[in-house]
Amino acid sequence: MKTIAATSIALLLMTGAASAQDTMADSASSKIAGMQGDLIRSRDITGGNIYTSNEARDEGAAWDSSTVYDGVGEGWNEIGEIEDLILSRDGKLIGIVAEVGGFLDIADKHVAISVEDVSLVAVDDKTYAYVTRFNEEELEAMEGVDEGFWD
Repeated sequence: MKTIAATSIALLLMTGAASAQDTMADSASSKIAGMQGDLIRSRDITGGNIYTSNEARDEGAAWDSSTVYDGVGEGWNEIGEIEDLILSRDGKLIGIVAEVGGFLDIADKHVAISVEDVSLVAVDDKTYAYVTRFNEEELEAMEGVDEGFWD
């Protein structure tokens, strides 16, 4: 009798596991592996450079954050570093934290830049940068977002 009960329980568990595997195979999370070449990890972005496409902002060119760049532009100036990514509570990227100004981490400043004001740029297959319409002086004039800002 114990053998029949143990066998029945084992069959029930195996059937449940097979059903769970079918559900897992159909989940959005399981499809990520097939998207490998189209995905970017945050560690490939943080630490990257921030460029300005308009040093003086006097050219009057319209800004479009949806523009896709295939590399760093010739006239762009490096003005900072990507310190962090800012996500909303529902997981959407809403901005970046930029480290601007200073020298060798002395007197630098961290500011938040909205995704509407930056565009992601693939530097190569493994590293990324952002370009913004703001120049360095405009970023340095923004309110800082040091550690106290997040508390």
